[in-house]
Amino acid sequence: MQSNAKLHAYIHGQIKPLEESFLHISDLAIQRGYGIFDFFKVEQGKPVFLEDYLERFYESAMLMELSVPLTTDALKDAISKLIQLNNLPQSGVKMILTGGYSANGYDPGEPNLLITEQPLVLPEQEMIEKGIKIITHEYIREIPRAKTINYSMGIRLINKIKAANASDVLYQQNGVVTEFPRCNFFIVTQDDTIVTPAEDVLLGVTRKNVLKLARQKYKTEERAVTIEDIAQAKEAFLTSTTKRILPIVQVDDMVIGDGKPGEVTKNLLDDLIKLEKMH
Repeated sequence: MQSNAKLHAYIHGQIKPLEESFLHISDLAIQRGYGIFDFFKVEQGKPVFLEDYLERFYESAMLMELSVPLTTDALKDAISKLIQLNNLPQSGVKMILTGGYSANGYDPGEPNLLITEQPLVLPEQEMIEKGIKIITHEYIREIPRAKTINYSMGIRLINKIKAANASDVLYQQNGVVTEFPRCNFFIVTQDDTIVTPAEDVLLGVTRKNVLKLARQKYKTEERAVTIEDIAQAKEAFLTSTTKRILPIVQVDDMVIGDGKPGEVTKNLLDDLIKLEKMH
């Protein structure tokens, strides 16, 4: 996280300078890694697809037995005030809901709601033009539909990813792939069908928008995707809030298609950028 004395955050029901925003060590986020979060982009002072992110935030809270201390309208108001105060041209806003201050380090307390905002840098054009390599790892997240703060596996694999000269890791189990630590996965079949895993994945907002856009031009499927499906795929790509759409040209030792970003992926990225500008 960048240090910026001018930035502010929302914590304990008020907006304070970021450098003065702290949690007590008894919080379950610290003691047990218990909490949820969500993250959205802000362009020219306006949140992008905010309603979708708030809906998922409250859904994650419900799945993790946490209560959000603000109504949707009150949360929107706090976000708006924070964005206005920080005045960043392009940024990312993170909402975190923790398990609260725990008397014994296990039982939840009153959840703590935090909202931070930081400058945002999108992927370099070279990554989009050349595509990326990814690796796979056998793992499925606990409670995949909830966006929890537990990213232990993804963080533990960072060095393995770097050692493979890759950009990210795709989780799989028994040859069926699911998701990345922070992204969703798609393939394009030989007949230009857009396919994404249906089970054991976080329902990404960008995933939702890409499926919506894809349905206007292509056949789409949400189903199980196997390593063999990837080997036969014409194209592959990942989606996320910050990365939008990134072409994948290699998975482990498998080269996808002709090893270059495909036209379907490029077209969907163009469509997604247009959709974002409309919001």
